[in-house]
Amino acid sequence: MTGADLAALFDTVTHTAFRLETRQSYDVAGDLAGLRAFRNGLPRPERSVRTNAFLRRIAQQTIAGARWSRVRVVEYPLTEYVRYELLGYVESQAAGEEIRLVDRDFVEDIGEDFWLLDAGTPRGRAVLMHYDDQGRIVDRELASDAALLAQLAGRQAAVEIHAVSLNAFLAGCVDV
Repeated sequence: MTGADLAALFDTVTHTAFRLETRQSYDVAGDLAGLRAFRNGLPRPERSVRTNAFLRRIAQQTIAGARWSRVRVVEYPLTEYVRYELLGYVESQAAGEEIRLVDRDFVEDIGEDFWLLDAGTPRGRAVLMHYDDQGRIVDRELASDAALLAQLAGRQAAVEIHAVSLNAFLAGCVDV
């Protein structure tokens, strides 16, 4: 599944979109310039519903009643990439996505990253995200098997129970 295929799937969300992020860094070509600016203490380019199609999609769908949420697993000390991502999470939250973070010490064997879309509905599906050791995407695997979707929903619940909101995390985090 390509990135364009995934974007097309996002356009069909009507109920929920959930993302679990477990890696402490990702090698994403689109992040390189922003990460370099972050590293050098420079301001990020504007990223808002006005300038970013992904954030615009989130805003439109949450206004229409869909729930977008994400849990980010973190390890200490926070990596540079996670600290950089926190800035993007503030922007995503402003668009309507619920961002939560959880310390890896509080979750056991959570497995790989995934998207869970419209879970609990007849149109429920998942996208399993497979990365190499450097954090580069290797494959996005579309799945709609009911047993797998139930397993992923269980993983979602297991991390959410220990996760804190982005605002609570930022208020108590001295490593940012």
